[in-house]
Amino acid sequence: MSTGYAAWENSENSLLSHRETMDFIKKAQEGEQQAVDILVEKNIALVKSIIKRFLNRGYEYDDLFQIGVIGLIKAIRNYDPQYNVRFSTYAVPMIMGEIKRFLRDDGLIKVSRSLKELANKSLAMKEQLKSVLHREPSIQEIADAVGSDPEDIVHALEASRTPNSIYDVVYEDDDNPILLIDKVSVDDAQMSKVVDRVALKDVLSKLDERERYIIVMRYFHDKTQSDIASELGISQVQVSRIEKRVLLRMRELI
Repeated sequence: MSTGYAAWENSENSLLSHRETMDFIKKAQEGEQQAVDILVEKNIALVKSIIKRFLNRGYEYDDLFQIGVIGLIKAIRNYDPQYNVRFSTYAVPMIMGEIKRFLRDDGLIKVSRSLKELANKSLAMKEQLKSVLHREPSIQEIADAVGSDPEDIVHALEASRTPNSIYDVVYEDDDNPILLIDKVSVDDAQMSKVVDRVALKDVLSKLDERERYIIVMRYFHDKTQSDIASELGISQVQVSRIEKRVLLRMRELI
């Protein structure tokens, strides 16, 4: 740890100037975890002041605090000096938004406190790892970081996931949306296909444009690898490699 970092970590009551905050944000966005930790520590009073507004709603202080920290970490990762506002001004709605989403989405399915704590801890660690790795961390990486089994992480995240509304749009064509409720039937096999389609849509949204194009052309439009290679101006071998890599990533995301 550098002397500069040690000095900041040992001065708990000191506040960062605007310039110092900008310097630490730059380092944090470049992947320096110590910079993230210092920014969180120096702005933790902001989180505490905001969560006071949401107390007495049946939620534990610690739960709201963890969610508020997630919002703060997101603000650190996404802040851009070109916004022309101070970091604290930008961070407040990010923290409040994260807490409001938690309050809005929580309670549809009751989840044990231990699972909620593990899910919140995993989500917070996911945000920290994203700032360091500059990509989505794997479940194994999150599990290693929080000291838990991958299976437990998956179970906690799934238990805390917001269920899809039956009024969610699952397909839209020419401004004619098809809602999930439109596809529900007594046929279990058909219902399973609908659920799979919703999950697939979420996974496809995480791919880049070329990866998504290859998967859609291959599995929704029955294009051959050679056809796609010709359209993209690359070799069939390249298409094959991309397809295999993306399928492995999709399987992990699902």
